[in-house]
Amino acid sequence: MIISASRRTDIPAFYSEWLMNRIRAGYCTVPNPFNRNQISRVSLKPADVDVIVFWTRNPAPLIPYLKEMDSLGLRYYFQYTIMNNPRALDPKSPSLSSALDTFRKLSDQISPSRVIWRYDPIVFTKETGAQYHLENYRLIAASLQGLTNRSVISVVDIYKKAIRRLRHLDETGTPVIPYSGKPDPVFDFLMNGISETARRNNMEIVSCAEDLDFSQYGIRPGKCVDDEYILKVFGLDVTHKKDPSQRKACGCVASKDIGSYDTCLFGCQYCYATTSFETARNNHAEHNPQSPSLIGWHEVTPERDRPDPTMQLNLFGDENG
Repeated sequence: MIISASRRTDIPAFYSEWLMNRIRAGYCTVPNPFNRNQISRVSLKPADVDVIVFWTRNPAPLIPYLKEMDSLGLRYYFQYTIMNNPRALDPKSPSLSSALDTFRKLSDQISPSRVIWRYDPIVFTKETGAQYHLENYRLIAASLQGLTNRSVISVVDIYKKAIRRLRHLDETGTPVIPYSGKPDPVFDFLMNGISETARRNNMEIVSCAEDLDFSQYGIRPGKCVDDEYILKVFGLDVTHKKDPSQRKACGCVASKDIGSYDTCLFGCQYCYATTSFETARNNHAEHNPQSPSLIGWHEVTPERDRPDPTMQLNLFGDENG
């Protein structure tokens, strides 16, 4: 089983203590985000976990726990986002200098092959046009040379959860400019420049869940939960089944996500995982690191301890059976 931690929130940045408590306990519980009454019990025992995939903008709070995870025999790698967007878009992400320092520490500790740099999603505004993103990508790529083997990019999708926030950006003079997907020499300039920069800095470059065909730029479709990459890095042959819960353009193989929506505090304006920043703050404030669940307190009896519904309990002994 592959654990996703998480597409729904930034567990390393905000919930590292909870994660380690759950790893020590050997399980966590996860409410279905579309049916809160449906609770899953997910094993986190090393014998049951093939790999943990982390998504984060700040893994620093988790770094002190990595040696313990290693001692337990857990395998993991990071999808680490560094963008350097203006604060109007990413108001609470770590500064670029801090993010680069943390990336360097993490890569030095666990190896470049286990830290993947994400420059995504690319958001176009009047301040963040093609030239901005190319210069930014070049700056970050040069800083990360030798610290990672792969870079992931994508172009922002406008999700329903983010529409109200993006309207506010329109009102404040920072409208998001959607890419039409039609032939565009400026977009070609950006993608060719990013692709060339990645190769020059010895990084494989892939796209994430893109309906657009980037192959003309030398950018192939990628997978965040990647069976081929896991085999290459860990020598482990995992499931090759596409994750049915992800959209069609996503190439990820099946995994179990242990996060919860509306719990991340970074406040990225285009975020698909947060409907309300206020709700996210409230959920985080009520979070209990001792709980089996990220939010709330949900227990599920292990399958082996549940009564067999096919057996009838005889309260009066065999003689009355």
